[in-house]
Amino acid sequence: MFANIKAEVLKRIREVKAEDGFISGQRLCRELSVSRTAVWKAVSALKEAGYEIESVTNKGYRLISSPDILTDSELLSRMDTEFVGRELLVFEVTDSTNEELKRRYTELSDGAVAVADSQSAGKGRRGRVWETPPGENIALSVFLKPDMDPSRASMLTIVAAMAMLDTCREAGLDVSIKWPNDVVSEGKKLCGILTEMSAEPDFINYVIVGVGVNVNRKGFPEELRDRATSFCLCAGRNFSRAYLTSLFLKFFEQRYKGFLKTCDLSGIMDEYNEVLAGKGSKVRVLDPKGEYEGISRGINKTGELLVETDEGDIREVYSGEVSVRGVYGYV
Repeated sequence: MFANIKAEVLKRIREVKAEDGFISGQRLCRELSVSRTAVWKAVSALKEAGYEIESVTNKGYRLISSPDILTDSELLSRMDTEFVGRELLVFEVTDSTNEELKRRYTELSDGAVAVADSQSAGKGRRGRVWETPPGENIALSVFLKPDMDPSRASMLTIVAAMAMLDTCREAGLDVSIKWPNDVVSEGKKLCGILTEMSAEPDFINYVIVGVGVNVNRKGFPEELRDRATSFCLCAGRNFSRAYLTSLFLKFFEQRYKGFLKTCDLSGIMDEYNEVLAGKGSKVRVLDPKGEYEGISRGINKTGELLVETDEGDIREVYSGEVSVRGVYGYV
């Protein structure tokens, strides 16, 4: 309860539109239906957490600066969604936000979100490790219970990629998507997405969409340097991770609602193909059954990549265990 009061106080102090930027304690009490003591305690707790809040007699409170922290109060104060993220689990450190939601799946509501400042065992596609050092990146997972055929669930990865593209553009970054779901800038990976599902043959128990974003990371190991980047490296400045998290959750909810109308990608297919890195260029398909090259022609409405071979055949490439690379590099 107190966390919610802190979040609401912080939200109103941050959003106040008065000319001098102050909001009175009396107004906070009235709008939140709480006592002056509750407001004072909330403001004191926020100051202890690192928020610089100016208090002036007969004027009220004004937010001067905010720390770059991922807490329930900070995230809830920025939330602009109907159901995604309204149930929020926040961890200073965990093995994996996907695993946290799996462990709690019987207790969670549709749209629940887990966020961690740091992960010790973050996962990427095909068992790769996704590093989340403390204080630098975003690691989050969204818990969903869609009423649709399990065969459709993999398309949520592309839905999430488009939401992250929306987020990047809102933040001023020029990005594209490497099929199926890597958000890239200048040929380097900015964000990774991993979707996992529990299902019966004709029924989905749950889907978890995990997202890892390089935000304020300024360096990478030598083996990743030529194919990984961050918001900070792209823009030359640091970003608020809570702000980017709230943006992504807002855009993901919007994209997800649109997807549920058809349970396919017909509503975003054309838009996706416009931002698809390498579309119209030669790509190499790394299929365990045999590698081949062809021209990328974009995706179809179920998310398969259409590749035109030298013989003129169109092959539908399913993500699964298959990777696609540019002939001369990662993209």
